Amino acid sequence: MAKPRHLAVAGGVLAIALIAALPAAAADASPAYPVTPSLAAGIANAIPDPAAAPAGANVPGCHSTAHPIPVVLVNGTFGNAVDDFGGLAPTLANAGYCVYTFDYGAPSSQLIQSTGPVPASAQTLASYVQHVLAETGASQVNLIGHSQGGMLAEYYAKVLDGARYVHDLVGLSPTTHGTTLDGLTLLAGLFPGASGLIGDACQACAGQETGSAVIQQLDDGPIAQAGVNYTIIETLNETVVTPLGSSFIHEPGVTNEYVQRYCPFDLVDHGDLSYDPVVFQLVLNALDPATARNPDCFDEYPAPA
Repeated sequence: MAKPRHLAVAGGVLAIALIAALPAAAADASPAYPVTPSLAAGIANAIPDPAAAPAGANVPGCHSTAHPIPVVLVNGTFGNAVDDFGGLAPTLANAGYCVYTFDYGAPSSQLIQSTGPVPASAQTLASYVQHVLAETGASQVNLIGHSQGGMLAEYYAKVLDGARYVHDLVGLSPTTHGTTLDGLTLLAGLFPGASGLIGDACQACAGQETGSAVIQQLDDGPIAQAGVNYTIIETLNETVVTPLGSSFIHEPGVTNEYVQRYCPFDLVDHGDLSYDPVVFQLVLNALDPATARNPDCFDEYPAPA
């Protein structure tokens, strides 16, 4: 029995629709990889082995005729690939993409990662892109980054001259124009043990604060680079990357989307953006516009394996 994830509006009056028997929407009734339902579940999965790849990622010898451009996922501050992309990685893999993840900004053995200096983390991303290109034989990758990961993708494409290696760049509430320390403190509260790192111990936090040298470097002149397709996805329930809307790139050729444009009563917040089925569909639309469709606002998380 399935439960609805969203509220419905009838006759202009807000009502709660209790859907008792709604089947899960999925491209494959028997997906090859299990999809983790939430950030909390992702963190639980990461505790035994923070260096592991999420289901469907880093599959040796992966080849896709339908989607020949590999996808590189870049997680956010305090997170790792397992806890940030336990939902999105297998969803993309089940849709036929070759998906790759990596660790950066802290030893991969640590649960809390991605806290190192932003320029060094961007160099790690640049090296990993070259690794994926060599392994797959592709000439470009698609970059999908969450929070700091989205900003790193933008920084790599612009500041490190990586645009020629990027086909699509999708940011899930990236810290494009920085954020406040209060926002980073709220983010730290989502990860066990991360709150104590705010300050000097989290160089990535300082690098993402509004007005930092990193943000000034990224925001000096146009951010979007020629030849790259940019899509920025944000939620109206954003409390980490503040002020609301500051993830967006208001430049020609960039698609800026609020989740709630499609599903007004989707309550997804910053942390769970990479676990939200509406976001899954928006990401798939960005990667393959020819097969784009509107998200199903009554979609639900697949049952955990």
